[in-house]
Formats: sequence, structure tokens, C-alpha cells
Amino acid sequence: MTFRTMVGAATMAAAMIVAVATGVVGTAHAGGTGYTCSGGSASGPDPSAWTFVSIPSGTYSSLTVTGVCQTMPGAVIQVVGDVNVAPGAVLDAQSFPSTITVGRSLTAGAGSLLGLGCLPNPKGHTTGHPCVAAPGSKPNVSKSSITINGHVRATNADTVLLDGISVRGNVRLVGGGGEIPWPIKDNTIGGNLVVSDMTPNWIGVVHNKIGQDAFLSNVNITDGNPPNNDPNPTIFISGNTVGWNLICVGLGPNVSGGFTGEVNAVGGQRLGQCANLPTFSPSAPH
Repeated sequence: MTFRTMVGAATMAAAMIVAVATGVVGTAHAGGTGYTCSGGSASGPDPSAWTFVSIPSGTYSSLTVTGVCQTMPGAVIQVVGDVNVAPGAVLDAQSFPSTITVGRSLTAGAGSLLGLGCLPNPKGHTTGHPCVAAPGSKPNVSKSSITINGHVRATNADTVLLDGISVRGNVRLVGGGGEIPWPIKDNTIGGNLVVSDMTPNWIGVVHNKIGQDAFLSNVNITDGNPPNNDPNPTIFISGNTVGWNLICVGLGPNVSGGFTGEVNAVGGQRLGQCANLPTFSPSAPH
């Protein structure tokens, strides 16, 4: 589990280090009161060879990502309206610590890569995704502060990584999947979490606070296939607090409730494959 939750973030972080070291600035440009980040290159399967464009700190009416874009260490970005990651585009805001506030919603299109948030590992655990240390900062101390006041929606995305962010509305991840794992961990989600109809390399829903329902359906991970050949490819659903119902249908090849002692706190019903995962009712002694 430790490897699966960290490998995707580490892969993109390596790409970020290369981009910063080579001083890449790309062709990001402002358009009116909105901001569009374009340019960069994601050719080839190795993210460490990609060319990233930097998104500067600022206040924007909207943010559109059509290229291969990153937030820099310590960036402070406020978007009054929506963030749109176009089909095939890349938004990496999970390698370096940043402060991002989105007034409305964030959407990610087909084939896109979306990475949001980094934070130290919780004491005694390895679910966190530590930020790449910025100059003058201490490793495994810095963290992002990312708030989406609306919803997060990704449709047929290649990869989504959400680490320690706050979403006041719903998170809806439907379709897609690629070679980088999908960690959905340590987030606070005010509404529903929906994860469905996808074939990612791996996915884990770990240590989230979900205000309403958590619904996972028709998710099959490819981690057991070459080149990974994991002998026991497993989706992890563990350590979450779910206000309403936890529902799991059609997940495979395997589903786990995490390490010994990890439980999902569920206020409503536990249905489908999640009915037998380690759980407790928040109203009962634990």
C-alpha cells in the first residue's frame, strides 16, 4: 500500500524537479482577467522528460489549463470562478507546497492529468504525500492549502491525485485511467465522493472525511498486469469517515479495508463489497 499510494505522486514530483532545474518557463499567458496556461510538452511515457510551464501567483477570474502546467513552490493563487483542465492537459499542483483557493468548481477533461495537494505523512502513517522541499524549507514539514468551494469533476481523465485538499461540494471521478496510480487521500469533502467506471493502474480512498455518500462502482485496477505484475492487486478503502452511506459495487480484482486497526467510520449503511470492511458507527464506542 505504501508504494501504491506514493508512486504516482513521486513520479510527477520527479518531473517537477527536472523542470525547475532546467529553468523552464514555457508560454503561459494572461487573457483579460482570466488566465490561460498553455505550452509545455508531455510527449513520451516518462514524466521526468516533460517540459512544464509555470503558473504565477495571482488573482484570476478563471484559470484554464491547456498545456503541461505546474504551480511553483509557495505559489498563492486565487481563482474567483472556475478552473478548467482541458482534455489532454496537465495541472501539477501536488509536488510543491502552494495555497490555492477556487471560488467555484474544477473540471478535468478526457486524458488529462490532475494533481492537487501535498502534505507530510501523518505521525505513524504513510498516507501523506510529502511536498518536494522548497529552498529554505524543511523536508516533510511543508504542506499545501487547497480549497475548492464548488465541486471537483473529472471525466475520462488519465490520472487524478488528490492529497489533503478541501472540497465543499462533491468529488466526481468517472471514467479513464492510465499508468499512474490514483491516490485519493487525507481530503475533506463536504458532499459526495463518486468514483466509477474506470481502469486506473491503482486507486486508494484512504483517510478522507466525506460529508455525505461514498459510492464506488465498476473500478478495475490494472496493477496486476505487466509491467507491474502485482500478485495481489488491491483497491484500498480505509480509514475514512463517511457521514452517510459507503457503497461499493463491481470493484476488482480485490478490495481491502487497509492495515490492521484501520477502519471506516460510517454514519449510514455499508453496502456491497464494503459491507464487510472493518468499520464502526460514529455513534458507537470505538
